Amino acid sequence: MKKLFLAAMLCVAFISNAQTLGYNDIGVLFSKENINGTARFNAMSGAFGALGGDLSSLEMNPAGAAVFLKSEFALTFGANTIETTSNYYGNNEFSESDNADITQSGGVFVFNTYSQNSNWGKIALGFNYSLANDFENFWIANGNSNYPTWIEDPNDENIMYLNSDGQYFENLTDGKNSKYTFTFASEYNNNLYVGASISTYDVEHYQQILLEEYNNDGNGNNLDASLIQELFTFGEGFSFNFGLISKPNENLRLGLAYKSPVWYNLSEDYLDSDLEVYYSNTDELITDYSGINKFDYKLKTPSKFTGSFAYIFNKQGLISVDYIYKNYSDIKLSNSNFSAENQSFKTDLESAGELRIGTEWRFDNVSLRGGYHIEKSPYKNALDSDNIEGFSIGAGYKFRGGKLDFSYQKDSNTGAYNFYPQYNQVNAAELDIDNSKITATLVLNI
Repeated sequence: MKKLFLAAMLCVAFISNAQTLGYNDIGVLFSKENINGTARFNAMSGAFGALGGDLSSLEMNPAGAAVFLKSEFALTFGANTIETTSNYYGNNEFSESDNADITQSGGVFVFNTYSQNSNWGKIALGFNYSLANDFENFWIANGNSNYPTWIEDPNDENIMYLNSDGQYFENLTDGKNSKYTFTFASEYNNNLYVGASISTYDVEHYQQILLEEYNNDGNGNNLDASLIQELFTFGEGFSFNFGLISKPNENLRLGLAYKSPVWYNLSEDYLDSDLEVYYSNTDELITDYSGINKFDYKLKTPSKFTGSFAYIFNKQGLISVDYIYKNYSDIKLSNSNFSAENQSFKTDLESAGELRIGTEWRFDNVSLRGGYHIEKSPYKNALDSDNIEGFSIGAGYKFRGGKLDFSYQKDSNTGAYNFYPQYNQVNAAELDIDNSKITATLVLNI
């Protein structure tokens, strides 16, 4: 009985020291939306807050719907590659994940309502689907911390596994956050555009981690432990957005937009442990399976403010700049006792800005585009390299009845993942992440 009790306690200890994403991590993850729209939008790094006239721009500033001169439909296909290099105690492991999907589709309908008795001009109704976040990724880490977390043998109290032969980690994520935006906008006096939108979200996030640990006692006895945990989080959310674009003269554009928090209703299915521990001295395998736990809760993400500036060089080209502000410490979990997690949001997170710069130059029916973007990490103790920084390029060809656009994006950042959060003696795996994306969009006038 003593041996069984000790084995059970060891299982519990190991399980508590390896984990999938916690509620604080989920809160930050679901608060982020990537630059993931039409190829024109992506090629200019999403700097469209003062421009409008692009279906993806409606999610930044709904007033941009009234900038459209005619009704149109757009469909976008994207292919994404994530390259992750992990460093764990000096050992590097390279992993690559590739995926492709329809990342945007939608349309806008423009109605001219000019009247001599009113300064209000055309109105526009828009609908757009976008892939707000794609969670598909896989990476591994492998190394030796020289710190065994399993040290006792339930079969023989004289055997102590004090030597570490190494640890191996796998992290698999899948799923996506799909966003559906409905927009209404109108033009006033030919120099002011105002708009409002409502967005709904359908989110699914799946994570599976594998942790393996290999120890020995120095006398030929080995302990091999393996743990799998799974977390499936899913639900729905909604938000609203208001914006305006001012045109002081023919060349200058100014934009301002407010996006509300996203209010999510979330559910989770959690596999706490699928555990195997092997002792070589007795050729014994101890297993433990916790089963699936279910839980429902609510999440409120931070609101977002976007200030935008654009200068139009007649019909030759343009330069556009957006600055986005979010206060991540405003994230809040509810529908259960989340006092510790909500305090962590306020303690560990802060406001973060995102800068987007884009340009476009036209040569007859051909357009060339480029952009730069940097998004500050919301964590107070983050390194400068944890900021997401990247560039984008692209081109478009206009033909009778529509156009074809293409873009390439590249960004990078660093991060860390701690598989042993209860042990300060064990370092997190350090990650270098490179993300590249190719996008193609077909636009048809309707």
